This record gives sequence, structure tokens and C-alpha cells, in this order.
Amino acid sequence: MADMSTPTLTPPPGDEGLLAGREFWRQFTAHRGAVFAGTVFLLLVLVALSAPWIAPHSPIEQFRDAIKTPPSWLDGGQSRFLLGTDEAGRDILSRLIAGARVSFTIGLVSVVLALIPGVVLGLVAAFSAGIVDAFIMRVMDVLLALPSLLLAVAIVAVLGPGLTNTMFAIAITALPGYVRLTRASALGELEKDYVTASRVAGAGRLRLMFSQVLPNCTAPLIVQATLGFSSAILDAAALGFLGLGVQPPYAEWGAMLASARDYIDSAWWIVTMPGLAILISVLAINVFGDGLRDALDPKLKRVR
Repeated sequence: MADMSTPTLTPPPGDEGLLAGREFWRQFTAHRGAVFAGTVFLLLVLVALSAPWIAPHSPIEQFRDAIKTPPSWLDGGQSRFLLGTDEAGRDILSRLIAGARVSFTIGLVSVVLALIPGVVLGLVAAFSAGIVDAFIMRVMDVLLALPSLLLAVAIVAVLGPGLTNTMFAIAITALPGYVRLTRASALGELEKDYVTASRVAGAGRLRLMFSQVLPNCTAPLIVQATLGFSSAILDAAALGFLGLGVQPPYAEWGAMLASARDYIDSAWWIVTMPGLAILISVLAINVFGDGLRDALDPKLKRVR
């Protein structure tokens, strides 16, 4: 007698990635706030990339006849300075656009500098039982025991202020998070059958690390990197506000806040505009990261 049961439909080989991509997009677009935040973040990235071409003026050009000019929609404002000028007569809009380029560069480079060694150290700790694992994690615990901003200030104080040293300092403060996350994810994967099968098949340790285990740990790392991007922007702004971050002639949002703090009462726009730039950027990246987390983590997927 013929089997009349309904056959199980399986996707053709090679279509699993396409189906996973569609499912991710469906879950991500269900979070409308994340979609809007992602759009804002994308626009900010485009602004940062095209900063030299879209800025109406040079960020370091001083207009001595227009010092502390209010935004164009206020009394006394000028149409050529849409967001007004600062205490030195520099166009605030141009400096915000240039500052986006600097801040996003710091965020990207510092995340990469923390992510790559963090992943390697986390995998080594997960695959190495005993003294190696203990040594790596105790060093990370020491770094975590120090407040991140205080540690960044100490590193910059030793290395000296500047763009490159700021990126290194922020990367070092972010390193323990990537190490611990990679180790925890890898330890969870080591208990699964595919790792045991790969060991039996003769796969070496490096192949197990980077070909088998690491691809299955990418989802939480992507979310961590996205949220770390916003943290790097905040840390860079804090260092710039303290005078230990990016130095002139670069336009940086934290340094703009520091130079404008004496004009809160007389020229509020000089302080408000860079503050809003930091607020909007960090909020957009954090909400976008929350959407990625909801879409990539199966435990958080929305039920339809």
C-alpha cells in the first residue's frame, strides 16, 4: 500500500541562506523603531562620508564679522549660517558635519581594534582549559574592574592626546566585553553535536575555531559591535570634552561642547547643536542595535 502521508518540504541546497535572510528581514522590519533608527544612522553615515563636499564652509574657517551669530531662523541670524556660528566665528553646521566624520571614524576603528583581538582571545580561552583560560579571563576581569572612562583617561594620559591614541584607548576599554562574549558563545557551541562530529572527522583546533564555531557566534558579536559603536562615540566625546581626545584643527563634538560651555547663557546654540548631534547619533545606533538583537536572537523573535 502506497504511503499517503504528506511529504516534508525541505529547501533546495543553497537556499537556506536566502530563507534565513528573508526571515531576518521580516523580524527586523517588524521593529519599526529600529527601521527608522537604521535609516537615520544610514543618513548620518552618508553625511560623514560626504563631509568635505556637502559642508557649506570649511570647519576651521573663521568669519570675524559673524561671531556668535544665532541660527538663521532667529533674530539676527544669517542665511549662510543655518545653525549659527560659534565663539570664533566658525560655521556650526560645517563643524558638526566634519565632527560626524571624526566621531564615526573613531567608532569604526575602535570597534575593529577591539573586535578582532577580542574574538581571538575569546576563542583561545574557550578552547584552552586550565591556566591559559584562567590567565586571559583574569586579565579581562582586571580591565572590567576599572571604570571604562577612567581607564581611557589613564591610557590617553600615558600615550598623549590625539586621534590615534583616542581610538586605541577606547578599543582597550571595550576589549573585555568582546572576549567574554566570544568565550561564552564558543563554550555553548562546543557542547553541540556538529563540533563533536568535526573532531571525530579529524578537524584541527584552528579549523574548529574559525570555520566551525566562530560563524555560529557572529549574531551576538554583531549586536555587541553595533552597541559598542555608540559607546565609542560617547567615550570619544567625553575625552574630547576633557581636552584629552581629538585635538585641533579637527572638529569633534566633545571638544565643541567643551569650548562652548562658557556660552550656555549668552549663545545657547553653540552648546545645544553638538549635544543634539551626540544624542541623535547614539540614540539611533542603540535603537538600531536593539532591532538587530531582536532579529538575530531566536529567543527574542516576535511571535506572529
